[in-house]
Amino acid sequence: MRGSSCETAREMFDAIGAIAFTDRAARELAATGETFRKLPSNGGLGSELTVREAQIARLAADGLSNREIGEQLFISHRTVGYHLGRVFSKLDVANRAQLHHALDRARSS
Repeated sequence: MRGSSCETAREMFDAIGAIAFTDRAARELAATGETFRKLPSNGGLGSELTVREAQIARLAADGLSNREIGEQLFISHRTVGYHLGRVFSKLDVANRAQLHHALDRARSS
């Protein structure tokens, strides 16, 4: 097998925001000598944000609380907070109020 199951696993883990498992699947792929392809763009946000981060950023920009986002995505509010911290860092924003503008800017670039 040429690593296709590891590639599929890496894509699935990345899509749900399971960063540790994404990294492990990528390492397993590299160990087989395979290279992995870049994931498709996440709604025009480029490759800066993971799919899960982009989801959470959009919901937070729409005014949902961490708890509400967590309930909608079936993750804990603490996990939402973790992802938002990464989103803020990647988009260079300090708070939720700046998210709409940063997401618009990321989409247009």
